Parts: sequence; C-alpha cells; structure tokens
Amino acid sequence: MSNEYSYQIPNDGDQNYTESNQEPENRRPKKKGRKAVAVVCAGMVFGLVASVTFQASNYMVERVLGKSERTTSTTKNTSSSSTNVNSTKLTQTKSTVTSDISEIVENAMPSVVSITNISVQQVQSFFQGTQEYESQSSGSGIIIGKNDSELLVVSNNHVVSGSDTLTVTFINNTSVEAQIKGTDPDKDLAVVAVPLDKIDEDTMSQIAVATLGDSSELKVGEPVIAIGNALGYGQSVTNGIVSAKDRTLSSSNPEGETEENSVKYIQTNAAINPGNSGGALLNMNGEVIGINTAKVADSAVEGMGYAIPVSDVSDIIEDLMNRTTRTKVNEGEQGQLGITGFDVAEENAAMYGMPKGVYISKVAGGSGAEKAGLTKGSIIVEFDGTAIDSMATLQERLQYYKAGETVSVTVRVPSATGEYTENTVDVTLGERTTAK
Repeated sequence: MSNEYSYQIPNDGDQNYTESNQEPENRRPKKKGRKAVAVVCAGMVFGLVASVTFQASNYMVERVLGKSERTTSTTKNTSSSSTNVNSTKLTQTKSTVTSDISEIVENAMPSVVSITNISVQQVQSFFQGTQEYESQSSGSGIIIGKNDSELLVVSNNHVVSGSDTLTVTFINNTSVEAQIKGTDPDKDLAVVAVPLDKIDEDTMSQIAVATLGDSSELKVGEPVIAIGNALGYGQSVTNGIVSAKDRTLSSSNPEGETEENSVKYIQTNAAINPGNSGGALLNMNGEVIGINTAKVADSAVEGMGYAIPVSDVSDIIEDLMNRTTRTKVNEGEQGQLGITGFDVAEENAAMYGMPKGVYISKVAGGSGAEKAGLTKGSIIVEFDGTAIDSMATLQERLQYYKAGETVSVTVRVPSATGEYTENTVDVTLGERTTAK
C-alpha cells in the first residue's frame, strides 16, 4: 500500500504542474496545494495504520494457530490476510501406543530356565556294528515351585525325553544337573527337579517362582509375550497376540501313522522357535498362561505357534510335582515286566475302538507280569502313575526302576462284547535277560 501512495503522489504533482503552465502564476490557487499535502499525509497515516494492523494480524495467527499451520494454509492463497485466517486447515492428531514390555520381561525372566538334554544314541553300522554317539538338544522350562529339597521346573515331555543327563541353566548362566520327577507324554508335560543343595546362594537370590494366570480368561487378539531358549542361544523374547483358542494338532508316530493330540492349544503369532519348547507364554500382567510347545514347520506358513493352556493342565502339573524323583539305574540293574507288545496308535485306537497304549501280544512264563495276572490282549495305559502311549515310553520309564521293585500297572482288558474295563495290578519287576 505504501507503493500505491507513492505512485499517487507524483500524479497529483503532474496535474498541478500542467495547470501552472496554462494559467498565470497569480491565478494559482494556494489552498489547493495545502489540500494535496493533507491528502498525502492522511494517506501515509492510513498506510502506516494498515501496515501495523496487518503485522499484528499475522502475529496473532502465528500465536493461535501455530506458524507451521499458517504457512501451510497460505501456500496457495497469498492475496490477502483474511484468506489466511479463514482458510480451511487439515487437523492432525497424535496417538501414543504403549509397546514397551521390558518391565514385564524383566520381572518374568528370572523364572524361566534353559534345559539341555544329553543322550547317548546307538547307531547300527554295516561295517563296524553298533556305535554310540552323544546327542544334545535344547529346550526351556518354567520354575513353578519348590519343596524342602528341590526346585521344581515344568517343561515339555519331548524336551526331556530320552535324556541321559539333564542340565538346567538359570538367568545368571549357572548350570545344575536335574532329574525327571514325572512326565505325561499324552499331554507333552514333564516336571524336573533341581536339588536345592546344588544351587548356590547367588543363584537363589536371582531366580523366582513364576506366577500362573488363568488361561481360560484369554481373549483372541489379546497381547502375549513368549520367553524361551530359542535355538539354544539363551533366553530371548518375542511378542504377539492370541490368534486363536482351542486348537488341535496332529502328528505322525514312528510308524508314520497320524495321531491327534488331546490338548486344546493356544495359537499365537509370537515366534515359537526350536528351543522355545517348555518356555513361558505370558499375558500383559506377567502371568504364565501357556507353556510353549510347538510351531508349524512349513515354508508356506508364518506366525503359527502353539502353547498348552496352564489352566487346562494344572491338576496334571500338580500331580507330577508330587511324584517321587528318580534317577536312571545302571543297565544291568534295570527291571523288566516280562511282556512283548506293540503300540496302539491314535489312528488305530479310533478305528477299532481300542485304548491308546501298549498292546500285550505275549506274556513271558514265570515273569512278574504273569504272576500279577496280565494277559495277552490287554493294553497297558499307565505305569507307576505315568501315562503310557507307546512302547518307547514304557521302556524309557523302566530305565528308572531296579529289578525287584514293585510298581503299579494299569491295563484295559477287553471283554467278550469288545468293551474294555480298567484294572490296576502290582507287578514285581524281574531281571533283564540278555539275548544270546
């Protein structure tokens, strides 16, 4: 506006100058010059006021709306200050999502352990006969309690199965040898015991007993955290959500037959990798609501891990915790039942209406089994409180019992109508015979 006024002043001067050439000097109106000066002064005052007002308006806009918003709104509308103030603006909001789980992990990590399973495998060689080699596998476990002499850890049965030596490693990397206290192969559960007198004071001060939650209260979409010894590298953490509940899984037995597990699993997209088995699945309260157990191993599948709901198996875990802790006995001292048998797989059990377990095809004369009344056609389903789902499971359990010990054996006996009745007998184990 100051340019407009400066441009108008010369025009007024030109008009006055023309008039002065056309008329005598004595006829020049003196009051008109004063009037022009007044107009010029008034214009200057108006320009000054307008300029101050414009700057004040910009200042207030910047204070109220923010400088960045004003600049954005006037990028394409710079013709007047009123356009700047009244133009429509995009409203931006900020939302904060809390995803920091470090405190939950810090509180839960002392209750999770790594488990190392060392076993001796026998391999038949065409040229050198039978050879033995040491095999090592890794898994995880959760500290769930202790008694007067033992620290108790729950894990998966497949983590501890077939072990000659079990080692539990705590949060401070201290390792202590452990023993199997009880297993349930059908539910894929195991409880191992670590002698308290083998754990030093520093380790005891750093570990903790896990808090168990109510897995029945879980909702699909709820956040969860998985902790475990992934790939045997030590404890690591992944997180995700509950993808589904009450999932069933099937697997193949050594004979290639499909078997469906009786457990209803929690499905999660939190990464469950080899070594995570037996580890903890936590809710956002830091409570254990699942025992990690499996993942779908397929290149076409991502984010499908499974955990055993703790509320569904709490009674089984308590039973395993109260079992007598056993150590393996020397091979020459191991006892035997005195039967020959084979597996009744899940598929065959469903097809023929038979119980799952070990089918007795022969009973040795004079054996403990014969003396206890076991007969051909019966199916062994439990040995000294441990569920038996295969001949391999039965043979593994016998490694912890000496000849001469008496154990309870539960069998299902077929009737003439094809129905099975349950019977539990006490069997005194005999000495193992060596094939000649």
